[in-house]
Amino acid sequence: MFGWTLHGDGRTVAPGKVVAPGERLNWPATTAMGLQHVIAMFGATFLVPSITGFPVSTTLLFSGVGTILFLLVTRNRLPSYLGSSFAFIAPVTAATAQNEIGSALAGIVAVGVLLALVGVVVQMAGLAWVNAFMPPVVAGAIVALIGFNLAPLAWTNYEQQAITATVTLAAVILFSVSFRGFLGRVSIFLGVIVGYITAAFRGELDFDKVADASWIGLPQFHAPDFASPGTWSVLAMFLPVVLVLVAENVGHVRGVATMTDDSVNQYTSRALIADGIATTLAGAGGGSGTTTYGENIGVMAATRVYSTAVYWIAGGTAILLAFSPKIGEVFNSIPVGVLGGVTTALYGLIGLIGIKIWVDNRVDFSLPVNQYTAAVALVIGIANFGMHLGDFVFEGIVIGTVAALVIYHLGGAIARARKTM
Repeated sequence: MFGWTLHGDGRTVAPGKVVAPGERLNWPATTAMGLQHVIAMFGATFLVPSITGFPVSTTLLFSGVGTILFLLVTRNRLPSYLGSSFAFIAPVTAATAQNEIGSALAGIVAVGVLLALVGVVVQMAGLAWVNAFMPPVVAGAIVALIGFNLAPLAWTNYEQQAITATVTLAAVILFSVSFRGFLGRVSIFLGVIVGYITAAFRGELDFDKVADASWIGLPQFHAPDFASPGTWSVLAMFLPVVLVLVAENVGHVRGVATMTDDSVNQYTSRALIADGIATTLAGAGGGSGTTTYGENIGVMAATRVYSTAVYWIAGGTAILLAFSPKIGEVFNSIPVGVLGGVTTALYGLIGLIGIKIWVDNRVDFSLPVNQYTAAVALVIGIANFGMHLGDFVFEGIVIGTVAALVIYHLGGAIARARKTM
């Protein structure tokens, strides 16, 4: 598993060539690449716990552990970093607003278990049933409504420190459009730095906890709470996240296969199982749920280095950083204005990922069933429709997901029977 072969002279990658997952550059170059991947994932990975109120250090720890676990389960053949998934923000925010953190962690554990089970089914039955159950029009609608459903949260933070938020948002956009390659891909991270400096000049920083924190110490651990009655009323909000993680993992594997070797596709089921186990482990200890990271795919595409050895370095580095409470408190000190500026862009981008799924798969919106699948789901998600059934509360993401699935499959069946499709 660990028998990487040296690529070429170990220092350079020839034009038109890539460093395959089973290859590596020399160890100094591999280490440098690993640290670059840490920087690439850092901006998004710390942002999720910062928004949801989870401990940053704990999330960082489980992202590193999850990455190493992913490499082991996929037999060291699928390069990927597992960072915090933005799909968890909405249900975690809703769960923690109604209950304690334990209820949110229970939801994360439930998602992880279900995702691993999906991976087992894919291992036995193949991927075709997933594509049939969740075709591009449905998948795109679900991903889009999750992003747009978060828009009010962005405004809540934005309006509290509007000047800092505006500077942060402008910086994110400027970095993104002004640079190509690596700097463009970490525009959100750079925007946070600009916003943080702006907040410092405006006297919006509170550094008391940073000063009191020690340089070395254990992360904060929390246990999931399945016993509280309130937990079961919020678990339904987490179920659509499973569909998002399936789409993200499948897309990741296909992306790597396109850029390296088609044989990588055979590890799709293992990727789902690995991410499911990593998410379950994170939820069991107090961290955010994980997913394969597009930021790191971008780094691989730019460098043409797909060596899994690089990710062992990245995962190990994340684990080491997690044992510094002071670093965790630095991220916890990020003002709401900075978060408001960043999330204004970020939540919109999540929504656009769903729309990109429609575009990439050329979804035919001249068909009424596709029109209503997308239209109804988006409005439900954006308006955050609510429904109470006894002690259970269902909100926009759950209702929108169910609506997309029901409209597409039931509407499609009727259209085929009536021969109007």
